[in-house]
Amino acid sequence: MSTKYRATTEDVAYFVTLTTVRWIDIFTRPRQKYLLVNGLSYCQSQKGLEIYAYCIMSSHVHILCKACEGHKLSDIIRDFKKYTSKKIVQNILDYPESRREWMLELFQRACMHLKRNQRYKVWQNGYHAEIAYSNWFIKQKINYIHNNPVVEKIVARPEDYLFSSARNYAELENELEVEVLFIE
Repeated sequence: MSTKYRATTEDVAYFVTLTTVRWIDIFTRPRQKYLLVNGLSYCQSQKGLEIYAYCIMSSHVHILCKACEGHKLSDIIRDFKKYTSKKIVQNILDYPESRREWMLELFQRACMHLKRNQRYKVWQNGYHAEIAYSNWFIKQKINYIHNNPVVEKIVARPEDYLFSSARNYAELENELEVEVLFIE
């Protein structure tokens, strides 16, 4: 497997994108978004994940982050995806969800080619990670992450989107604490 877009270098920051299978718009409900926020928060407190910027969109998540304290980012992402997959499916089963049948069917179909016994697959294989090699790159990615909901016409201003670190950077009430970077 290629390591071109994988986190292979330790103790450096990466711009990471995690995408749902078939780009399914799972995260349109706050309940589903909070599952991701809780998972990221757990990774921060228990797995050494340091987050500088993030945004939860309907079918993907962008994170500017790094693994600290001898942890591997690839392990953190693997565990995050495994944990949130189970929680997302359970949430779909437990709460009223008009899209339940077709989403679960697509999650099941995504498992058909797998050798291991797995009932549902929520996330695409792997993740897209780019090393944050300069202050220019970091600033550009933070702007990209924060402007994602604006580009998609969800909000008019980045800081208006509740599930983004743009609120942290604007010093507003937020859902997830991040390490705010001040880059010139």
